[in-house]
Amino acid sequence: MSWVAAVARLRARREPGVLVTVAAVRGHAPRRAGAKLVVGRTETWGSIGGGNIEAVAIDRARELSGTAGPEPEMMEFALNDKVTGRHGVQCCGGSVTVLLEPLPVVQAVAVFGIGHVGLELARILARHDLDLHLTDSRPGMLTGERLGVLADAVAQIHVHHTPLLPEEVLSELPPGAHVLIMTHDHAEDAALCDAALRTSGLGSIGLIGSSAKWARFRQRLAAEGGHDAAAIARIKTPIGTAGITGKEPATIAVSVAADLLRTFEQTVLQEVSDPVDAELRLRAPA
Repeated sequence: MSWVAAVARLRARREPGVLVTVAAVRGHAPRRAGAKLVVGRTETWGSIGGGNIEAVAIDRARELSGTAGPEPEMMEFALNDKVTGRHGVQCCGGSVTVLLEPLPVVQAVAVFGIGHVGLELARILARHDLDLHLTDSRPGMLTGERLGVLADAVAQIHVHHTPLLPEEVLSELPPGAHVLIMTHDHAEDAALCDAALRTSGLGSIGLIGSSAKWARFRQRLAAEGGHDAAAIARIKTPIGTAGITGKEPATIAVSVAADLLRTFEQTVLQEVSDPVDAELRLRAPA
């Protein structure tokens, strides 16, 4: 398997990994500069030369994959009989510099309701490296022609047409997925809010709408849904960046996207400051 295909496989699995590249070679070495190795949790693909170099690089790659917010780093190896490595001696006579580039699991976002605002939001989010789930109960909103504006997307786009129970998509989302609820039907919005609070492992939950709409929803979530105040407070509404008051779909979409990107950064900062606590929060029931 090529290293490109291996990276794609990790992406599809939503599994973190590391791309290891021989960045520079001086003298004799097992592989030339440019050789690549992809390291997953339990598998590897490719080779940077075997022996101590490769084994040490794999060990370090898996350490990096287990940390929050890993950064690229370089490793240098002297290949002579005077240097005993962790996994033995390589005495080719040269030296090798290796670059380790973390391949973190990307953010996931689910937009429920691909109407005017939803489509504009999808256009913005599609320009970012993330997994983007687009859900609508109306087939006309998800046609290839309408979504053609996303043809050059950087994001991996997943389309869900759910004419009866769009809330079922929530259980299919990856852990930590951020949810934005903006359907054409307030009853559908309400059902999605209730289901989102009952779905474990989600990231942030946002709801589009007015304060009057939220007052009705909040009362219903408590009285009919049985959710306590702390659970209901997980839903953010209105969504978007404060101070941007325009009502045009593109303006609202820009505001919502900016606020979501800020949420991404806050999530990463939380994971870096306390990765164990972040993992516990992710696995905790709603």
